[in-house]
Amino acid sequence: MVRRTGEQTRTLLLRTGMQMLLERGVSAGVQHIRLQDVLRRTGLTTGAAYRLWADQSDFHRDLAVAMMRMRVIGPADAMQAAVADLMASGASGEDVINAAALAHVRTATLDMADPTDLLDAQSFLIALALRTTADTWPELTEASHERHRESVEAFSELYQRLMDAYGMRMRRGVTIEDFSEALAAIAEGFAIRALEGLEHPRYDLDGDDGMPSGEWTLLGLAVRSLVAGFMAPDDDSDAGRAASRT
Repeated sequence: MVRRTGEQTRTLLLRTGMQMLLERGVSAGVQHIRLQDVLRRTGLTTGAAYRLWADQSDFHRDLAVAMMRMRVIGPADAMQAAVADLMASGASGEDVINAAALAHVRTATLDMADPTDLLDAQSFLIALALRTTADTWPELTEASHERHRESVEAFSELYQRLMDAYGMRMRRGVTIEDFSEALAAIAEGFAIRALEGLEHPRYDLDGDDGMPSGEWTLLGLAVRSLVAGFMAPDDDSDAGRAASRT
């Protein structure tokens, strides 16, 4: 039998711990993942673990950091997939907002048909729960901040592509990163509500009084208002001039 190195053993135990987190669902921490249970699943001895971690708390710290850094797909890939076909078909900006918001609501409620999407949604919610305990360890705080920076950067790039496609620009005094930060706060707030078991509000609107028509989520309406507050038609682009005339 090939003997594992210490780093290989560490990787195996952390991956097993993350798998157990995904199986057991969202929790505001990692304390319910016992190192002894991880060892039992991997078939390793207690000695193998305690050559790597001084105690259970050390293992929990590294497990939380590893889970925070886990990405099944890119930060903005799920939203890009949700709106790509709509954009290709020439759908309106409001249709894109509505679809993207609905995709996020489904993520937060784990209402996903594709196994990969479901796994990504589960890892997102676990990471979100861990962020509420990010001050537990400096390493977890750093990993949380890094995940947030990666997300803001990825979503800013996506929103910029959407703005270019629909002829929009940022209003003076704010940046696309500001918009991404504001939208992340709103979307994550609704995700926390979902973790609390609160149902996401939905509406059937008739298009009167400046409101859109059709079925909308509250998140979608919030994003629609945020877009109107942060963005304006770009009169230097063909799409922007067309938007200004409508």
